[in-house]
Amino acid sequence: MSKLDNGKGHASGLFLMVNTLERGGTERQFVTLANALAGGEFDVGLGCLRREGEFLASVPEILEFAPGGSLFMPRSMRTRLALAQHLRMRGTAVAHAFDFYANLMLIPAARLARTPVVIGSHRQLGDLQTRIQFRVQNLIFKMCDRVVCNSRAAASRLRQAGVGESKLLVIPNAVGDEAFAQAAPALPPPSNAQQGFARVGMIARMNDPSKNHRMFLRAAARLANRFERVEFVLVGDGPLRPGLEVFAAELGLGERVRFPGDRHDIPAILASLDISVSASSSESLSNAILESMAAGVPVIATNVGGNPELVRDGETGFLVQLDEEALAQAMARFLADPELRKECGRRAKAFVSSHYRLASVLECYEQMYLSLLSEKSVPREPAKAGSFV
Repeated sequence: MSKLDNGKGHASGLFLMVNTLERGGTERQFVTLANALAGGEFDVGLGCLRREGEFLASVPEILEFAPGGSLFMPRSMRTRLALAQHLRMRGTAVAHAFDFYANLMLIPAARLARTPVVIGSHRQLGDLQTRIQFRVQNLIFKMCDRVVCNSRAAASRLRQAGVGESKLLVIPNAVGDEAFAQAAPALPPPSNAQQGFARVGMIARMNDPSKNHRMFLRAAARLANRFERVEFVLVGDGPLRPGLEVFAAELGLGERVRFPGDRHDIPAILASLDISVSASSSESLSNAILESMAAGVPVIATNVGGNPELVRDGETGFLVQLDEEALAQAMARFLADPELRKECGRRAKAFVSSHYRLASVLECYEQMYLSLLSEKSVPREPAKAGSFV
């Protein structure tokens, strides 16, 4: 995967590791950044704990280092030894883990391999981890040169837990250029739509109660009679979906709510929405919020985690407390004022374009890698840009 050392002590190998290639925010960022980095300063190698998931087609070269049933059993120890051997053989200069289980696998292996630069990641707040998980990860972070957080909120949580300030670096999620392009709506307005028709949507996987789909539906039920030309859309799928469909029916929403399922055409979905909602109780830096803003769709988000870093209350959207009444009020403000929606959407798109485009985020990663290699006086040779090796 990463480039072989040529025997002169030079190295240009960057090794990135993720848990799986299942569909999720971290996995999507991993694939996006891996492909972008492969065209730049480093020969990029990839690894995962389980070689599965729909994003596998985007990085078919990725290697599996399976720990078995536990990260602390003999099989996982043997896997770390094999991973360390792989890192040594390929002349890896930088090893970077992207999420919790990858941190626990790659970071010790990279230190065993004497990889010059070792980097961990914290892409959540940590409140959804158990206490033991959070503590174990922080112990592992002691082996790192840097820990990348995708929001200031996530970095603050680690700082409070004792991770040194000098070790923490905030690099946000990246938004590809396609998210800013004009797209044809995937859900055209109904043929009988009248003036004032609007859609309020929520894009989130239906596998975690912390996403708060039910709060969204309760807020929708509060508004249904007041705004008779509004449709509510829940995009996503997962084990919670059947229960959510039943709950929507119990609230009397009927045909006023749509469940289009898991979609791969998010820009086209966003082109169908007038308002995007994130009701989650825990977010570090939401890809759904970023993509909504990039599409020029105003966002209503709960005032948690990194959401205030994206949504400027009253300027690019609204921030609300974890309360269905507050959410309903914010939705009503936007529904009653189409011009406010347009202006907030315009500002949102400009803000994300200025701060979160893939090119600028990619530069942050490359500069971090190069700076750390320079600090360690690690000589480098040119990369074979354009592919994984």
